[in-house]
Amino acid sequence: MCHMRTISIRELHEKTRRCVREAIEWGPVVVIDRGRPVATIVAYSDAQARVSFATRKLVRGFAGLPAISGDCTESISSDRDRR
Repeated sequence: MCHMRTISIRELHEKTRRCVREAIEWGPVVVIDRGRPVATIVAYSDAQARVSFATRKLVRGFAGLPAISGDCTESISSDRDRR
């Protein structure tokens, strides 16, 4: 069983189910690759399920993109046609 709060990628591969259960019961588990934290296993909560897409915080790189209202297929098609 994963008794640590950190686990290597190899251990995660071998003990995925146990590590996920630990995250549910005890809190986040940090995944380490060559001594460097690369990911975190966090239990999914009902509160996360209720967050609507429209209210999610944008990642810094996406914040500068133009806003598109309605169906975006026309915008995507015109962008592709310009290439």
